[in-house]
Amino acid sequence: MNKDPLIQQTASLVTGPFDLPDTTTVVQEEELIHILAERIGEMLERQPEQLMSLLYRLDVLEEKIGPVMRPDALEPANVGLARLVVERQKQRITTKKNVKTQPLEDLEGWEW
Repeated sequence: MNKDPLIQQTASLVTGPFDLPDTTTVVQEEELIHILAERIGEMLERQPEQLMSLLYRLDVLEEKIGPVMRPDALEPANVGLARLVVERQKQRITTKKNVKTQPLEDLEGWEW
């Protein structure tokens, strides 16, 4: 099965922050979500504050977190949160590819 470059990049972005095992063999988004959901489930039980801090740093919107944490959500909270993390990281990758910034010029005197 061919590796999707977007999924590979997404996996590499979440591996470090979530202290995941090697994700270089991940080929499908659902596989990544499954691996991430297991780790998020552990964090929900043992380190909920650290998980929420991590979600904040990864720029997962609070408005999206609330509904997946509800008891009546369509899927378990850990799976919903994993989907949100993967979705957000894919958005970041796509934005970086599509939005090119011009290098700053005339920075004389601003050196540290």
